[in-house]
Amino acid sequence: MADSGFLDEIKQHEVSTGSAWFELERRGFLKLVGGGLLICAASPQLAAQEAGRREFGHELPKDIASWLHIAQDGQVTVFTGKVEMGQGIRTSLTQEVAEELHVDVTSITIVMGDTDLVPWDAGTFGSRTTPTMGPELRMIAAAARELLVKMAAQQWSADPKTLIAANGKVTNPAVDESVSYGALTQGQKLVEVVPGDPALTAPTQWKIIGTPLGRTNGRELVTGKHQYPSDISRPGMMYGKIVRPSGFNAKLVSADSSAAEKMAGVRVVRDGGFIGVVAPTAETARKAAGMVKAEWQVPPQPSNATLFDYLRKNVNANERGMQHVTGSVEQARAGADIKLEATYTLQYIAHTPLEPRAAVAEWNGDKLTVWTGSQRPFAIRDDLAQTFRISPDNVRVLIPDTGSAYGGKHTGDAAVEAARLAKAAGKPVKVNWTREEEFTWAYFRPAGVIDVKSAAKKDGTLVAWEFHNYNSGPSGIMTPYDVVNQAISFHPVDSPLRVGSYRGLAAPANFFARESQMDELAHALGMEALEFRLKNLSDARLRAVFQAAAEKFGWGNRKSSPGRGFGIAGGTEKGSYIATCAEVEIVKGIPEIRRVVEAFECGAVVNPDGLRNQVEGAIVQAIGGALFEQIRFENGRILNARMAKYRVPRFADVPKIEVVLVDRKDLPSAGAGETPNMGLAPAVANAIFAATAIRVRDMPLAANLWFKTGASK
Repeated sequence: MADSGFLDEIKQHEVSTGSAWFELERRGFLKLVGGGLLICAASPQLAAQEAGRREFGHELPKDIASWLHIAQDGQVTVFTGKVEMGQGIRTSLTQEVAEELHVDVTSITIVMGDTDLVPWDAGTFGSRTTPTMGPELRMIAAAARELLVKMAAQQWSADPKTLIAANGKVTNPAVDESVSYGALTQGQKLVEVVPGDPALTAPTQWKIIGTPLGRTNGRELVTGKHQYPSDISRPGMMYGKIVRPSGFNAKLVSADSSAAEKMAGVRVVRDGGFIGVVAPTAETARKAAGMVKAEWQVPPQPSNATLFDYLRKNVNANERGMQHVTGSVEQARAGADIKLEATYTLQYIAHTPLEPRAAVAEWNGDKLTVWTGSQRPFAIRDDLAQTFRISPDNVRVLIPDTGSAYGGKHTGDAAVEAARLAKAAGKPVKVNWTREEEFTWAYFRPAGVIDVKSAAKKDGTLVAWEFHNYNSGPSGIMTPYDVVNQAISFHPVDSPLRVGSYRGLAAPANFFARESQMDELAHALGMEALEFRLKNLSDARLRAVFQAAAEKFGWGNRKSSPGRGFGIAGGTEKGSYIATCAEVEIVKGIPEIRRVVEAFECGAVVNPDGLRNQVEGAIVQAIGGALFEQIRFENGRILNARMAKYRVPRFADVPKIEVVLVDRKDLPSAGAGETPNMGLAPAVANAIFAATAIRVRDMPLAANLWFKTGASK
């Protein structure tokens, strides 16, 4: 295990940067409970590496060849440790390289997430690809372009400043001669080190960045040609299945595998509490696992019924939380005209990716190759190396474009399982998790309790803000509104369920509580909701998205009425800005979202088409967490581990969605994978209040409104 001092350093870093420290699971520190897996923790050295190249001293290669190769036929191959999970970065990164290299996008192929071929990368999370990898690859491409121009200048004995690089070739206008990039490189590696400051194309001169472009591999996706991790097959491959514990934190008491061992072609693998089977077909593996008679001892554990009381009472005093204090909230509240306090709660929810976890593992002597869906290929490589006590150089992890993750695929559970079974079987083994396994043994978005106290003057000036988050995390916890007296705290809790990253981390929860409380204040003051926010907001970028969303929505043109309400919410997180307006109709006690307008600003837009898709997708996913989704559990068992029992958004739930993209070419591009889902829940909650005069402070909103109105009777 890693030493506690280093863990404290990492946690403090997470708090200081506004990220949820429970994301330590990204770096291998999350305890894996149940699931038949070994409990593995990364070493301090690994954690330092996974923290990022700038944060903990890890330096990425600076030679062009590590990132980019130009073949003799002019085809360009780009290498990155980032992975594609449906968010569209394969396309946006292609645009950025094409812009700086001055080639057509069709000439570029991007190799992603292959640990044998690409530079080290911390992982694809935190909306970091666009603001970090985008500039990195632009710089590499610009340096390659400058080098190619110099090579052509030497060939012609010309001044490089007189040459033009465009359309995959260098032209000498003076003599009307051109030479292709491929002819210049002859397919050889460009081993030169990138100079400190290659000239990047100014946003005003962009021809490819900033224009809409469909998925570069769209044809393969829609025709079924693309192979997702669950589609991978290897010669002689067997199929694996894990015998799962009967509850979380279970200990194996006994196991009788004799019946399974009698099945033709079946091998049972035992290693402590780990039990798995390998068989010639997936169906045989499933049947064999079901024939293993295992007895487990499951300790008593809490349930939904006592969840929020449990979270308050189980603050972990040994974990560093977060505290931010300015001024005196107590004094400001004492002299305020309006004082409010309220508690907001949210349940654990599942990621429900389209593709459950899957992996194929193949051993060749001491060399291990694994194909899997993960956001962190190098971390998975290192976890596998540690598990099997081999050098990371002997482990290759490949990440095919994956069927979504939403923050849920940082860990390599299926990869470790497949590798263990493959090692025992002496053949390649595929492990595909079922939907029930995905619901039960993957980690969840943390539940939370949030206590808020606020105060304001009669004129609408916000004077005090006290905010306590229990368990869900500190991401997005700071208020963007102007208030001198603040006391904001995050209290880590010993979670009864395994938790980890989720799209937006804790920010959707913190946005929900903050923007609901701001709406409650506006109502208590008798002020219009948008007016109250703008009165207490000096951040010009956030004001701009509020105004853009309100204008598109027609905010104020129609008044809420019984059964139909309008709500607004917004904020800033990870360098981007969001404002959401929602129209909600109450039908037989159930809130149905009719229309959503969302304004989003993330600096300079790289691909408007991809960004619009991201925002729309985030809104649709957020509908589930806002209205329906909740994990029900009792005594170490998940009670609704099937799609039939776990309500996610359906086609009928999708409202009219209108996206306003605020393109700021004067600002660096920020990520867009997470922030667009943060405004939906509070906007809907505020609309519900406007339609019913009932304030629902607990997510999921639909079920809690149902109970508040007595509709269940």
